[in-house]
Amino acid sequence: MNLRGLFQDFNPSKFLIYSCLLLFSVLLSLRLDGVIQWSYWAVFTPIWLWKLLVIIGASVGTGVWAHNPQYRAEGETCVEFKAMLIAVGLHVLLLMFEVLVCDRVARGNYFWLLVFMPLFFVSPVSVAACVWGFRHDRSLELEVLCSVNILQFIFIALRLDRIINWPWLVVCVPLWILMSFLCLVVLYYIIWSVLFLRSIDIIAEQRRTHITMAISWMTIVVPLLTFEILLVHKLDGHNSLSYVCVFVPLWLSLLTLMATTFGQKGGNHWWFGIRKDFCHFLLELLPFLREYGNVSYDLQRSEDPETAEDLPVPEPPPKIAPMFHKKTGVVITQSPGKYFVPPPKLCIDMPD
Repeated sequence: MNLRGLFQDFNPSKFLIYSCLLLFSVLLSLRLDGVIQWSYWAVFTPIWLWKLLVIIGASVGTGVWAHNPQYRAEGETCVEFKAMLIAVGLHVLLLMFEVLVCDRVARGNYFWLLVFMPLFFVSPVSVAACVWGFRHDRSLELEVLCSVNILQFIFIALRLDRIINWPWLVVCVPLWILMSFLCLVVLYYIIWSVLFLRSIDIIAEQRRTHITMAISWMTIVVPLLTFEILLVHKLDGHNSLSYVCVFVPLWLSLLTLMATTFGQKGGNHWWFGIRKDFCHFLLELLPFLREYGNVSYDLQRSEDPETAEDLPVPEPPPKIAPMFHKKTGVVITQSPGKYFVPPPKLCIDMPD
């Protein structure tokens, strides 16, 4: 295991999002089961931390951009800065929605349609952001997620206001369509990994990459789909499971997503104005970490000295005597493994 290669492709932004969502889901499940009696403002603390770091990081990055005009001519700096501003705008709209949710749960005196209004604005803005991202070759997972779920947001708001009295299984039909697409992606990766395993023209590294992708997608999508099915049945009153049991598959998906952030190279360099990869910035900030970042471990070798003694010792290569060239007086040393016996002389009789 190479720690340098592991942290070199680390994506801190996604790791922060997944870790905050994991902690929030744990607190929410405990609050819904009555294990803790905190207010929902306290339960949403990981979400507030996430949004606070986003706002502070964007503010610092904007300050560095404004005070250093020479940075604007470096590669795709303008594109990354605009991507950061788009992400901040979407996070501010999501923050408004989360504040309205907490206030609606605490007071309960206005419609859920008003609470979901920021999400109704997020979806068209996300569509425009996706178009811009495709043109500039940017990765926009949050924008895609918000843009494809506009119909789901409308159905949930109408169901919470009892304008429609459909069961939650029907309300979540847009979600089932999206999950069906994700299941097709998982099936695609599984088929390709099997084909790569059976192919003899593929190198071992490519096989490991496709197998890892297939396992990762399975560990993300299958538990996520299980969580959604259990939650829908819980809301419809078809099972008596606690919310902690319902949220366990979601925790498994989030833990897998957190693990995949160590292999996802990316992230905007303008957050907090660091203008470089997070790993390089961290190593410059804390030089003593370089000693541990350059350590690699070989898990295939045995650490047992008795087992090491039983291993056969490779024989040394045979020594070949050097040859002396009479005319030039140069000693020619033959390399072991590269010496071939010359073929015998052939006598060819010329015809008369």
